[in-house]
Amino acid sequence: MLNNHDDTERARAALQAIPSDMPREAWHRVGRAAIAAGLSIDDIDAWSSTAPNYKGVRDVQAAFRSIKPDGGTGPGTLFYIAAQHGWRDTPSQRQQKAAARPLERQQKAAPMDAATVWEQCEPASPQHPYIIAKRGTPEGLRQVPADSTLRIAGHDVSGWLVVPCRTLTGGLRTLQFIPPPGAGKKLNLAGASFGDGTHVIGSLTEAAQCFIVEGVGQGWSCWQATGQPAAVCFGAGRMGAVAKALREHAPSLPLVLVPDVGKEQQAEAIAREHGCQVARMPADKPANYDANDYAAEHGTDALKVLLSTPAEPERRYKLRTGQEIAALPPVRWLVRGALPAEGLAALFGASGSGKTFLALDLAAAIAEARHWFGFRTYAAPVVYVGLEGEHGLSQRVQAWEKHHGRPLPEGLRFVVSQPFNLPTSEDVAELADACRAGGAGGGLLIVDTLNRSALGLDENAAEDMGAIIQAASDLQRRIGGLVLLIHHSGKDTTRGMRGHSSLHAALDAAIEVRREGDTRSWRTAKSKDGADNEDVPFSLEVVELGYEDDGTPYSSCVVVEGRTSAQEADSNPAKDILDTQNMRQLLALLHEAFQAGDYLSPSATAPTGTPWAVLRHMEGFPRGLSKPEVMSLFRAMQKAGYVKRENYTKANRHQGERWAITPAGFAFARITPPADSEPDPESASTAPTAPTCHVSEVSAPDAGAVGDPASTSGGYGGKMTQRTQDDAEAGSSLSGAMQTAPTAEVDAEQEAI
Repeated sequence: MLNNHDDTERARAALQAIPSDMPREAWHRVGRAAIAAGLSIDDIDAWSSTAPNYKGVRDVQAAFRSIKPDGGTGPGTLFYIAAQHGWRDTPSQRQQKAAARPLERQQKAAPMDAATVWEQCEPASPQHPYIIAKRGTPEGLRQVPADSTLRIAGHDVSGWLVVPCRTLTGGLRTLQFIPPPGAGKKLNLAGASFGDGTHVIGSLTEAAQCFIVEGVGQGWSCWQATGQPAAVCFGAGRMGAVAKALREHAPSLPLVLVPDVGKEQQAEAIAREHGCQVARMPADKPANYDANDYAAEHGTDALKVLLSTPAEPERRYKLRTGQEIAALPPVRWLVRGALPAEGLAALFGASGSGKTFLALDLAAAIAEARHWFGFRTYAAPVVYVGLEGEHGLSQRVQAWEKHHGRPLPEGLRFVVSQPFNLPTSEDVAELADACRAGGAGGGLLIVDTLNRSALGLDENAAEDMGAIIQAASDLQRRIGGLVLLIHHSGKDTTRGMRGHSSLHAALDAAIEVRREGDTRSWRTAKSKDGADNEDVPFSLEVVELGYEDDGTPYSSCVVVEGRTSAQEADSNPAKDILDTQNMRQLLALLHEAFQAGDYLSPSATAPTGTPWAVLRHMEGFPRGLSKPEVMSLFRAMQKAGYVKRENYTKANRHQGERWAITPAGFAFARITPPADSEPDPESASTAPTAPTCHVSEVSAPDAGAVGDPASTSGGYGGKMTQRTQDDAEAGSSLSGAMQTAPTAEVDAEQEAI
């Protein structure tokens, strides 16, 4: 640290060469460097007091009270910044600054009185160089007499223009001194605060609007172009204070902020807070280009046109009508009813439950748009961040590919052997950049596991968990799509995930994986726009992969869909065949009603028009079917891809939703599609194909006709007639679709059918 007198004066001279009107972060950096160079807080306060955004000595003391001379910022920073502003370390400069210092101390000890200085000044001349350069007017201004000995911040200000800063009731706050063009920077009266003061050009009385500008030059231009008053802020940092004062003084007066180029975002925030509009300069202009520059370049008439169309700031909160809300698109899914296409989700379970195997199978299903446990998936790119060892993940991938007889889909990519720390902003930014560059933006990102991605943080602490949630949300915002965190259950598995409860509250969806003995299952533990479902059983099947160098075999596991013992006991081949025939009969009736213009609504709020309300009155409706049974059949048909919900425009031009038969449904029911129907590309792209998926095994027989109504006269309990072999096979597979596949639709849909 520099300690001798000469070095202190050298540092003081360097500090005074730096303009104090700067952003707070840069101001604080200069102050830290000044302290490192041996200057005091009083020195920093004297320097800061010349800035238009000076808040007083208490603010300066609070900002630098804890800064130590041997802190992180060194004295070299002060001299480097000063040199950028023209300071040169010469003996004459040292002497000049040293000579000026006693006057500065005197000013500090006894601040100048603004009213006294103002009275000593003379009326401004219309020939003042600054007024001429800015095409302004001398009204309301004064200038320092040519023979004055007044010095501001060590500068001789004789002949300078003086702009008063007053409250809106007329009280004098402080003064700003403006030199002739090219003769230096504007200076402010030391020891006086701007407070809520401004300088109004024109009159607020009977004004139609008021422009808020940074400097007097911009104010002149706005007033001359429109005839409306302009309030000068003495710097962009005071726009908020002036807008607040004007809003309180004249609540109904329209206020228009006119920021310099580069300060539009700051003006937008002020406009939102105080109910103002914003008039922007052309975006292609350089930084600090302002209204005065625009008038000089294009004329006052052109400026009048520009100022006549101020824009409302973009509001953070938008008020929408019920019709606007109803017209919003429905929730997009990655796994219908379980995982949304966007947001933050978790897949959690105890150690050994099989959650990582399930996560890999889920990733593959989404990457290739394969039905997953009877749930429809939608194709999306997937990135799997494996943080628990690349060798184990490698064996899981080998096992999956060997079991399924094909490589993992091309849309599934991995990040392995690279540390990733979620709370580190650099890691989040670089991972997001890699995902976007690799074409995986807007898809699914799996982080396995949350614990390994947040090393050193306490999951049980609210503050640490808050940091984890914030970082995960930031990652999701950068990438888009869904971020899925693999996490552990707590010691008490009945209480859900390990760690602070704020994680569960922050999630859009959660899948819980359970294990009881050899029985494994998963369920949707949370879905904001879906429904929690029953346990979906699965098992882990061992896949032998090869032998190690010493001849020891090694293996891994794959996920295989399973059925509980209760479901096995409930399996009834005869009932399965009836379900197949009843589905075909319901599809035939749905087609008949659709052709007649009677659309069946999936909405629970529809007073009429639900499948049960309409179809049960039609000839051919399977006798004995109850409302819950119709509901169950429609749900199974939707899961199998035979029916879908689609939007349409009603006769009254309102939007509605109806059940429609898909191409797969026409084939299953052996119904010839209408001539004008088109293939459903979405259904085609996601048609069930996987051999381990029960729903995918439900296929349309090659021949035959829709069953005779008499053949189902008994409903679920009626007499059975002879069935074809293909009906029996389809019914057997359908049992899996209806008994194993969980309920993936919301309760409202179930009530509506």
